[in-house]
Amino acid sequence: MSAEAVWIHRQLQRLLAQRGHALLLAGPGGLGQFDLAMALAQSWLCEHSTPDGACGACAACHAMAVHTHPDFFALLSPVKRVELGWPGEEDGGAKPSKDIRIDAMRGAVECAQRTCVRGRGKVVVVYPAERMNVYTANALLKTLEEPAPGVRFVLATEAEHQILPTLRSRCVRHAMAWPAPDEAIDWLCAQGLDRSQAAVALRAAADKPHEAQRFAALAGVWPTLPRAVQLGTVQALQGWTAAQWVDLLQKLCHDLLRTLCGAAPRFFDPADLPRAGTWGSLTSWAQSLARTARTVEHPYHAGLLLDALLLEAREAMRADARPTSR
Repeated sequence: MSAEAVWIHRQLQRLLAQRGHALLLAGPGGLGQFDLAMALAQSWLCEHSTPDGACGACAACHAMAVHTHPDFFALLSPVKRVELGWPGEEDGGAKPSKDIRIDAMRGAVECAQRTCVRGRGKVVVVYPAERMNVYTANALLKTLEEPAPGVRFVLATEAEHQILPTLRSRCVRHAMAWPAPDEAIDWLCAQGLDRSQAAVALRAAADKPHEAQRFAALAGVWPTLPRAVQLGTVQALQGWTAAQWVDLLQKLCHDLLRTLCGAAPRFFDPADLPRAGTWGSLTSWAQSLARTARTVEHPYHAGLLLDALLLEAREAMRADARPTSR
Protein backbone atom coordinates (compact mmCIF):
# COMPACT_ATOMS: atom_id res chain seq x y z
CA MET A 1 0.00 0.00 0.00
CA SER A 2 1.29 3.44 -0.92
CA ALA A 3 2.05 5.53 2.15
CA GLU A 4 0.50 8.51 0.37
CA ALA A 5 -2.97 6.89 0.45
CA VAL A 6 -3.63 8.21 3.93
CA TRP A 7 -7.40 7.65 3.77
CA ILE A 8 -6.76 3.95 3.05
CA HIS A 9 -4.32 3.75 5.95
CA ARG A 10 -6.84 5.28 8.38
CA GLN A 11 -9.42 2.68 7.41
CA LEU A 12 -6.84 -0.11 7.65
CA GLN A 13 -6.03 0.79 11.25
CA ARG A 14 -9.71 0.84 12.16
CA LEU A 15 -10.47 -2.51 10.51
CA LEU A 16 -7.45 -4.27 12.00
CA ALA A 17 -8.90 -3.57 15.43
CA GLN A 18 -12.14 -5.38 14.56
CA ARG A 19 -12.97 -9.07 14.78
CA GLY A 20 -14.89 -11.25 12.40
CA HIS A 21 -14.08 -13.72 9.67
CA ALA A 22 -15.72 -11.87 6.75
CA LEU A 23 -15.59 -8.21 5.73
CA LEU A 24 -17.54 -6.45 2.98
CA LEU A 25 -15.82 -3.31 1.68
CA ALA A 26 -18.56 -1.37 -0.10
CA GLY A 27 -18.63 1.92 -1.95
CA PRO A 28 -18.45 3.53 -5.38
CA GLY A 29 -15.65 2.44 -7.67
CA GLY A 30 -12.41 4.37 -7.48
CA LEU A 31 -12.14 4.69 -3.68
CA GLY A 32 -9.51 1.96 -3.26
CA GLN A 33 -11.52 -1.12 -2.20
CA PHE A 34 -8.98 -3.53 -3.65
CA ASP A 35 -6.01 -1.65 -2.15
CA LEU A 36 -7.62 -1.79 1.28
CA ALA A 37 -8.47 -5.48 0.88
CA MET A 38 -4.87 -6.28 -0.05
CA ALA A 39 -3.51 -4.18 2.83
CA LEU A 40 -5.74 -6.11 5.25
CA ALA A 41 -4.67 -9.46 3.81
CA GLN A 42 -0.98 -8.58 4.03
CA SER A 43 -1.35 -7.29 7.60
CA TRP A 44 -3.11 -10.47 8.73
CA LEU A 45 -0.49 -12.71 7.12
CA CYS A 46 2.56 -10.60 8.06
CA GLU A 47 5.04 -12.24 10.47
CA HIS A 48 5.65 -8.94 12.31
CA SER A 49 2.35 -7.11 11.92
CA THR A 50 1.38 -4.22 14.20
CA PRO A 51 -1.85 -2.27 14.74
CA ASP A 52 -0.44 0.03 12.06
CA GLY A 53 -0.31 -2.71 9.41
CA ALA A 54 2.20 -5.05 7.80
CA CYS A 55 5.95 -4.62 8.20
CA GLY A 56 6.60 -4.90 4.45
CA ALA A 57 9.96 -6.62 4.97
CA CYS A 58 9.33 -10.19 6.16
CA ALA A 59 9.14 -13.29 3.99
CA ALA A 60 5.34 -13.28 4.11
CA CYS A 61 5.19 -9.66 2.90
CA HIS A 62 7.59 -10.50 0.07
CA ALA A 63 5.44 -13.48 -0.92
CA MET A 64 2.37 -11.21 -0.99
CA ALA A 65 4.22 -8.69 -3.15
CA VAL A 66 5.01 -11.31 -5.80
CA HIS A 67 1.61 -13.06 -5.51
CA THR A 68 3.01 -16.38 -4.28
CA HIS A 69 1.82 -16.58 -0.66
CA PRO A 70 0.49 -20.14 -0.11
CA ASP A 71 -2.16 -19.01 2.39
CA PHE A 72 -3.61 -16.24 0.23
CA PHE A 73 -6.12 -16.52 -2.61
CA ALA A 74 -7.23 -13.62 -4.81
CA LEU A 75 -10.57 -14.44 -6.42
CA LEU A 76 -10.65 -11.89 -9.25
CA SER A 77 -12.66 -11.71 -12.43
CA PRO A 78 -10.49 -12.40 -15.51
CA VAL A 79 -10.81 -8.81 -16.73
CA LYS A 80 -9.63 -7.49 -13.35
CA ARG A 81 -6.66 -9.87 -13.43
CA VAL A 82 -5.65 -8.32 -16.74
CA GLU A 83 -6.21 -4.74 -15.53
CA LEU A 84 -4.25 -5.32 -12.32
CA GLY A 85 -1.50 -7.37 -13.94
CA TRP A 86 -2.14 -10.45 -11.82
CA PRO A 87 -1.14 -13.93 -13.00
CA GLY A 88 -3.98 -16.15 -14.14
CA GLU A 89 -5.01 -18.86 -16.53
CA GLU A 90 -4.75 -18.06 -20.21
CA ASP A 91 -8.01 -17.80 -22.14
CA GLY A 92 -6.51 -18.74 -25.50
CA GLY A 93 -6.74 -15.19 -26.79
CA ALA A 94 -10.43 -14.84 -25.93
CA LYS A 95 -11.73 -11.59 -24.46
CA PRO A 96 -11.42 -11.78 -20.64
CA SER A 97 -14.71 -12.31 -18.84
CA LYS A 98 -16.00 -9.73 -16.37
CA ASP A 99 -17.65 -12.41 -14.25
CA ILE A 100 -16.13 -14.55 -11.49
CA ARG A 101 -16.50 -18.14 -12.65
CA ILE A 102 -17.53 -21.15 -10.59
CA ASP A 103 -14.23 -22.91 -11.34
CA ALA A 104 -12.32 -20.01 -9.79
CA MET A 105 -14.60 -20.09 -6.76
CA ARG A 106 -13.88 -23.79 -6.29
CA GLY A 107 -10.18 -22.88 -6.13
CA ALA A 108 -10.91 -20.31 -3.41
CA VAL A 109 -12.98 -22.80 -1.42
CA GLU A 110 -10.23 -25.40 -1.71
CA CYS A 111 -7.68 -22.86 -0.46
CA ALA A 112 -9.91 -22.04 2.53
CA GLN A 113 -10.18 -25.73 3.44
CA ARG A 114 -6.48 -26.55 3.18
CA THR A 115 -4.18 -26.65 6.17
CA CYS A 116 -2.43 -23.34 6.84
CA VAL A 117 1.18 -23.37 5.56
CA ARG A 118 2.87 -20.42 7.26
CA GLY A 119 0.93 -20.44 10.53
CA ARG A 120 -0.70 -17.00 10.27
CA GLY A 121 -4.09 -18.15 9.00
CA LYS A 122 -5.50 -17.87 5.48
CA VAL A 123 -7.11 -15.00 3.57
CA VAL A 124 -9.39 -14.99 0.52
CA VAL A 125 -10.05 -11.67 -1.28
CA VAL A 126 -13.01 -11.49 -3.69
CA TYR A 127 -13.09 -8.58 -6.17
CA PRO A 128 -15.32 -7.32 -7.63
CA ALA A 129 -17.73 -9.27 -5.44
CA GLU A 130 -20.79 -8.15 -7.42
CA ARG A 131 -19.48 -10.13 -10.39
CA MET A 132 -20.33 -13.46 -8.76
CA ASN A 133 -23.36 -15.12 -10.34
CA VAL A 134 -25.89 -16.99 -8.21
CA TYR A 135 -24.02 -20.32 -8.48
CA THR A 136 -20.65 -18.79 -7.59
CA ALA A 137 -22.16 -16.82 -4.71
CA ASN A 138 -23.90 -19.90 -3.29
CA ALA A 139 -20.62 -21.84 -3.39
CA LEU A 140 -18.99 -19.09 -1.32
CA LEU A 141 -22.01 -18.86 1.00
CA LYS A 142 -21.52 -22.41 2.27
CA THR A 143 -17.93 -21.64 3.19
CA LEU A 144 -18.87 -18.36 4.89
CA GLU A 145 -21.49 -20.14 7.00
CA GLU A 146 -19.02 -22.74 8.30
CA PRO A 147 -15.51 -21.30 7.86
CA ALA A 148 -12.45 -23.31 8.77
CA PRO A 149 -10.50 -22.00 11.78
CA GLY A 150 -8.18 -19.10 10.94
CA VAL A 151 -9.73 -18.27 7.56
CA ARG A 152 -10.72 -14.70 6.74
CA PHE A 153 -12.62 -13.35 3.75
CA VAL A 154 -12.65 -9.85 2.31
CA LEU A 155 -15.30 -9.07 -0.29
CA ALA A 156 -14.67 -5.79 -2.11
CA THR A 157 -17.52 -4.38 -4.17
CA GLU A 158 -18.46 -1.33 -6.22
CA ALA A 159 -22.13 -2.36 -6.47
CA GLU A 160 -23.25 -3.71 -3.10
CA HIS A 161 -26.90 -3.97 -4.16
CA GLN A 162 -25.98 -6.66 -6.71
CA ILE A 163 -24.63 -9.04 -4.05
CA LEU A 164 -26.99 -11.70 -2.68
CA PRO A 165 -28.58 -10.57 0.63
CA THR A 166 -27.61 -13.92 2.17
CA LEU A 167 -23.94 -13.12 1.48
CA ARG A 168 -24.18 -9.54 2.75
CA SER A 169 -25.81 -10.69 5.98
CA ARG A 170 -22.82 -12.90 6.83
CA CYS A 171 -20.25 -10.12 6.47
CA VAL A 172 -19.28 -7.15 8.60
CA ARG A 173 -19.97 -4.20 6.30
CA HIS A 174 -17.50 -1.34 5.96
CA ALA A 175 -18.46 1.75 3.94
CA MET A 176 -15.44 3.07 2.06
CA ALA A 177 -14.41 6.55 3.21
CA TRP A 178 -13.88 9.40 0.77
CA PRO A 179 -10.53 11.21 0.95
CA ALA A 180 -10.28 14.93 1.51
CA PRO A 181 -9.61 16.77 -1.80
CA ASP A 182 -6.07 17.70 -0.77
CA GLU A 183 -5.33 14.08 0.24
CA ALA A 184 -6.55 12.81 -3.12
CA ILE A 185 -4.56 15.38 -5.10
CA ASP A 186 -1.40 14.69 -3.04
CA TRP A 187 -1.79 10.97 -3.73
CA LEU A 188 -2.30 11.55 -7.47
CA CYS A 189 0.79 13.77 -7.54
CA ALA A 190 2.72 10.93 -5.91
CA GLN A 191 1.62 8.74 -8.85
CA GLY A 192 3.29 11.14 -11.30
CA LEU A 193 0.65 13.80 -12.06
CA ASP A 194 1.18 17.53 -11.61
CA ARG A 195 -1.29 19.37 -9.39
CA SER A 196 -3.30 21.01 -12.17
CA GLN A 197 -3.55 17.71 -14.05
CA ALA A 198 -4.55 15.92 -10.84
CA ALA A 199 -7.27 18.49 -10.09
CA VAL A 200 -8.85 18.12 -13.55
CA ALA A 201 -8.66 14.31 -13.45
CA LEU A 202 -10.15 14.20 -9.95
CA ARG A 203 -13.07 16.38 -11.00
CA ALA A 204 -13.67 14.22 -14.07
CA ALA A 205 -13.74 11.15 -11.81
CA ALA A 206 -16.23 12.69 -9.34
CA ASP A 207 -13.56 12.98 -6.62
CA LYS A 208 -12.64 9.26 -6.74
CA PRO A 209 -8.82 9.17 -6.79
CA HIS A 210 -8.26 5.66 -8.13
CA GLU A 211 -10.64 6.31 -11.00
CA ALA A 212 -8.96 9.67 -11.60
CA GLN A 213 -5.85 7.83 -12.77
CA ARG A 214 -7.84 6.71 -15.82
CA PHE A 215 -8.58 10.34 -16.70
CA ALA A 216 -5.01 11.57 -16.22
CA ALA A 217 -4.12 11.19 -19.91
CA LEU A 218 -7.19 13.25 -20.85
CA ALA A 219 -6.62 16.05 -18.33
CA GLY A 220 -5.28 18.33 -21.07
CA VAL A 221 -8.28 17.87 -23.37
CA TRP A 222 -11.05 17.27 -20.80
CA PRO A 223 -12.11 20.95 -20.68
CA THR A 224 -12.54 20.95 -24.49
CA LEU A 225 -14.70 17.81 -24.69
CA PRO A 226 -18.16 19.37 -24.16
CA ARG A 227 -17.79 21.64 -27.19
CA ALA A 228 -16.06 18.88 -29.15
CA VAL A 229 -19.06 16.61 -28.58
CA GLN A 230 -21.39 19.43 -29.61
CA LEU A 231 -19.46 19.85 -32.87
CA GLY A 232 -18.87 16.14 -33.43
CA THR A 233 -15.06 16.51 -33.38
CA VAL A 234 -13.89 14.02 -30.76
CA GLN A 235 -10.71 12.56 -32.22
CA ALA A 236 -9.15 12.57 -28.74
CA LEU A 237 -11.51 9.75 -27.70
CA GLN A 238 -11.16 7.45 -30.69
CA GLY A 239 -9.55 4.71 -28.56
CA TRP A 240 -12.29 4.70 -25.94
CA THR A 241 -14.72 1.85 -25.44
CA ALA A 242 -18.48 2.26 -25.76
CA ALA A 243 -18.84 2.07 -21.96
CA GLN A 244 -16.34 4.92 -21.54
CA TRP A 245 -18.21 6.97 -24.14
CA VAL A 246 -21.50 6.48 -22.33
CA ASP A 247 -19.86 7.46 -19.04
CA LEU A 248 -18.52 10.69 -20.57
CA LEU A 249 -21.84 11.58 -22.20
CA GLN A 250 -23.76 10.92 -18.99
CA LYS A 251 -21.42 13.27 -17.13
CA LEU A 252 -21.83 15.95 -19.79
CA CYS A 253 -25.62 15.59 -19.82
CA HIS A 254 -25.68 15.69 -16.01
CA ASP A 255 -23.69 18.94 -15.90
CA LEU A 256 -25.78 20.59 -18.62
CA LEU A 257 -28.92 19.80 -16.65
CA ARG A 258 -27.36 21.18 -13.46
CA THR A 259 -26.40 24.45 -15.13
CA LEU A 260 -29.87 24.69 -16.65
CA CYS A 261 -31.41 24.83 -13.16
CA GLY A 262 -28.74 27.19 -11.82
CA ALA A 263 -26.57 24.62 -9.96
CA ALA A 264 -22.83 24.26 -10.27
CA PRO A 265 -21.60 21.46 -12.58
CA ARG A 266 -19.83 18.51 -11.01
CA PHE A 267 -17.53 17.07 -13.68
CA PHE A 268 -16.62 20.12 -15.78
CA ASP A 269 -15.72 23.71 -15.04
CA PRO A 270 -18.65 26.07 -15.78
CA ALA A 271 -16.57 27.85 -18.42
CA ASP A 272 -16.10 24.55 -20.30
CA LEU A 273 -19.82 23.99 -20.88
CA PRO A 274 -21.57 25.41 -23.95
CA ARG A 275 -25.00 26.96 -23.82
CA ALA A 276 -26.89 23.96 -25.14
CA GLY A 277 -30.02 21.91 -24.71
CA THR A 278 -33.49 22.33 -23.24
CA TRP A 279 -35.19 20.55 -20.37
CA GLY A 280 -36.96 18.31 -22.85
CA SER A 281 -33.95 17.46 -25.02
CA LEU A 282 -31.58 16.90 -22.10
CA THR A 283 -33.93 14.79 -19.99
CA SER A 284 -34.76 12.63 -23.02
CA TRP A 285 -31.05 12.28 -23.69
CA ALA A 286 -30.38 11.31 -20.06
CA GLN A 287 -33.06 8.61 -20.21
CA SER A 288 -31.69 7.24 -23.47
CA LEU A 289 -28.14 7.11 -22.07
CA ALA A 290 -29.41 5.26 -19.00
CA ARG A 291 -31.01 2.63 -21.24
CA THR A 292 -27.81 2.33 -23.29
CA ALA A 293 -25.69 1.96 -20.15
CA ARG A 294 -27.67 -1.14 -19.14
CA THR A 295 -26.79 -2.95 -22.39
CA VAL A 296 -23.49 -1.33 -23.41
CA GLU A 297 -21.51 -4.51 -22.65
CA HIS A 298 -23.42 -6.45 -25.31
CA PRO A 299 -21.41 -7.25 -28.47
CA TYR A 300 -22.70 -4.37 -30.59
CA HIS A 301 -20.79 -3.04 -33.58
CA ALA A 302 -18.62 -0.51 -31.74
CA GLY A 303 -18.29 1.96 -34.61
CA LEU A 304 -22.01 2.12 -35.32
CA LEU A 305 -22.86 2.46 -31.63
CA LEU A 306 -20.40 5.32 -31.15
CA ASP A 307 -21.73 7.11 -34.25
CA ALA A 308 -25.27 6.77 -32.89
CA LEU A 309 -24.23 8.07 -29.46
CA LEU A 310 -22.51 11.09 -30.96
CA LEU A 311 -25.42 11.89 -33.26
CA GLU A 312 -27.85 11.68 -30.33
CA ALA A 313 -25.61 13.97 -28.27
CA ARG A 314 -25.42 16.59 -31.00
CA GLU A 315 -29.19 16.54 -31.47
CA ALA A 316 -29.82 16.94 -27.72
CA MET A 317 -27.32 19.80 -27.44
CA ARG A 318 -28.47 21.55 -30.60
CA ALA A 319 -31.86 22.53 -29.17
CA ASP A 320 -31.81 25.74 -27.17
CA ALA A 321 -35.11 27.24 -26.11
CA ARG A 322 -33.79 29.10 -23.10
CA PRO A 323 -34.49 32.81 -23.02
CA THR A 324 -31.48 35.08 -23.30
CA SER A 325 -30.66 37.28 -20.32
CA ARG A 326 -31.50 40.97 -20.65
